[in-house]
Amino acid sequence: MDQRAPGIPDVFDPRIYAEGIPHDRYRRLRDLHPVAWQPEPELLGWPAGPGFWAVTRHADVVRVLRDHRTYSSCLGATQIRDPDPADLPFLRRTMLNQDPPDHGRLRRLAARAFTPGRVDAFAGRVRDRARTLLTAAREAAEDGTADLVRTVTDEYALLNLTDLLGVPAADRGLLLDWTVRIIGYQDPEDAPAPVLGPDGRPVNPRSPALLGEMFGYARELAAHKRRHPDSDASDASDLMTVLAGAGLADAELEMFFFLLTVAGNDTVRSAAPGGLLALAAAPDAYRRLAEGRTDPARAVDELLRVHPPVLSFRRTAAVDTELAGRRIRAGDKVVVFHASANHDERVFADPARLDLDRAPNPHVSFGDGPHVCLGAHFARLQLRTFYEEWTALMPPPELAAPPRRLVSNFINGITRLPLRVSGPVR
Repeated sequence: MDQRAPGIPDVFDPRIYAEGIPHDRYRRLRDLHPVAWQPEPELLGWPAGPGFWAVTRHADVVRVLRDHRTYSSCLGATQIRDPDPADLPFLRRTMLNQDPPDHGRLRRLAARAFTPGRVDAFAGRVRDRARTLLTAAREAAEDGTADLVRTVTDEYALLNLTDLLGVPAADRGLLLDWTVRIIGYQDPEDAPAPVLGPDGRPVNPRSPALLGEMFGYARELAAHKRRHPDSDASDASDLMTVLAGAGLADAELEMFFFLLTVAGNDTVRSAAPGGLLALAAAPDAYRRLAEGRTDPARAVDELLRVHPPVLSFRRTAAVDTELAGRRIRAGDKVVVFHASANHDERVFADPARLDLDRAPNPHVSFGDGPHVCLGAHFARLQLRTFYEEWTALMPPPELAAPPRRLVSNFINGITRLPLRVSGPVR
């Protein structure tokens, strides 16, 4: 199974996604090949892999995400590319790469630190930050335009996350550097030059060999929280103070910090500009939002549907099984495609239309099953606040130049979003 069958489009090549979500390819797969074999050729200096099954219909995506006994997060971790076998024990320390019951213990602990009440306590800071960043972007725009990614959304996502974590202000830039290195590794422009291993191949940025700096910082920060739980830099409500006192092993604490830093930052970092881009293409929908004629919470979910932060997640078949008429062997990689599921005509009427009043809206942008996004409440809070402040302070979103998308088959990122920021509000 090293060749894609005739008529089956490629949805693996990360360069495809720099042109936008490949909806035509997804639709062809959903209609004719809902579980389709995809080869993994060598690309961008990364070695070839054995191939995988692409799952594109909503019902099948949900089935895979919910059935951890058949489709494991632990066996091969959750990225399309196979990790170095030597790295697998390390990667399995994070709950993202665990199956129940082990996954449940860490998730319950994290859930106690991530309560809605603790998250909602940051709502005022989140709103002040959105207002401050948007106002500054508008005032600083000499030609009436601004790159919203560089001037607003990167900072917005990062500073909200570091407030929640309890990271000192002087250290906050480190988290963005780590996120870009780990998330943008497929993009020659967005990521630093890759570190090469002894074989001359790039080293996976999730390898423990490249995460020592982040892990060392996590240990130092946790130690500081334990020594100074009541200092200005430690707030009893911040997550690192809670986790530092939870009795975690160092390895578990490090992987929690890794997961919160990368997933917590990049979810909103990707979704906020994606939502603005969607609204720029739908002025009537934007007008309804700005005039208060649609529920902001419902609008956030529709914007997440059309621009999911994560494009794909991998599982590994634990047993021989069948999915959508395809025989899948134990050990095969099975990859779900969120953006395709979110546009499945079997579930969403007129899925290409931005309908801010869409209900119900069972999108899978935050996943499903035991691994549904733990930070979804915080992400929705940030996004709802951001769009509310945009409609109050800024003109309708209008592109000043084409956006630039991340070269990635994992994160639906936007690295530049030039918008007009001068002009009458609404």
